[in-house]
Amino acid sequence: MSEISQSVAATHHAKPIARADRTGQWLQMGALLIIIAVLAVFALLSPIFLTLGNLGNVLQQTIVTGTLAFGLTLVLIGGGSHSVTGGIDLSVAANLGLCGAVFATQISQGSSIGSAVLLALFTGAALGLLNAFAVVWLRILPLLATLTTMNIAIGLEMVLTQNSTVPVSGPLFDLLLGNGPLNLPWLAWAFAALALFFGLLVHFTRFGLRLQAVGSHPIAARAQGLSVAFYLSASYVLCGVAAGIASLASVSLLSGSSPGANDNLLIVIASVLLGVIFSRRLIPTIGGTLISALFLSLIANGFQLINVSSYWINGVEGVLILLVVSLTALLRQRQQRRKVRV
Repeated sequence: MSEISQSVAATHHAKPIARADRTGQWLQMGALLIIIAVLAVFALLSPIFLTLGNLGNVLQQTIVTGTLAFGLTLVLIGGGSHSVTGGIDLSVAANLGLCGAVFATQISQGSSIGSAVLLALFTGAALGLLNAFAVVWLRILPLLATLTTMNIAIGLEMVLTQNSTVPVSGPLFDLLLGNGPLNLPWLAWAFAALALFFGLLVHFTRFGLRLQAVGSHPIAARAQGLSVAFYLSASYVLCGVAAGIASLASVSLLSGSSPGANDNLLIVIASVLLGVIFSRRLIPTIGGTLISALFLSLIANGFQLINVSSYWINGVEGVLILLVVSLTALLRQRQQRRKVRV
């Protein structure tokens, strides 16, 4: 009788899981159909939209926001999905601006490329460590902690650059902006390499799997001997390093450091939240973030090609964030109710 009871219980428990999987599959299919439809419309309205040259340009332009989104994905994975107490880093775009200012300033003052790169990466990691200290040890809500460090980063950037552009030039920057294999820009290839690196780190290494365990079930992870504080702190530091890497690409694309890097924050958050749709468990993944970042970049590119004002882009991003957050919240509530019934 005990075996029969266990079998029946397992069957009932499998039903809500199967329903959740089916819901996730329908959601993913719907999202993919929407993406295909939007791209088809742009392709019809602009004959150069799907050309290799234009797609390479989109990849090149996505490296900045995409790399920031990869870093933010790590924070959301490690901190959990709770809308208030879960992981978030509002300072990631401002960190980009600060790192870019440090890098460009060092180059303009005659420092070597190597030392300037290391200092930019160190700056990003330092701000990430400050976030980790505020969130993990001081136990300040991530929203408030990273909002504070965002303002610190913006202030330091303005002091360093006097709120003006710091131009840079050189053969290295010309090389990065040039074309590589398949006539695609080297920055496009760099973005592909970064996506592969973060994907392997999060989904195929012990660190990434443990980070997911810490974010999904922190109590169980702590019971298994995992240091929740360490993995959560590491996610913020790595997010800061990602901002440092993105700043190198940004300086190359803009030929210097320019104010206003924090304007990238909305599209970065939209990329991560929209990417949740492509996970059956409705959690952030590197693959989902990559698809979303490219989709948003293609929307911006499509608007430019058909001469639609870029001001519409922020509105589209805001609507997407609202829809995704509302939809995922409803689906999670349905999943929780089904678990309670079982």
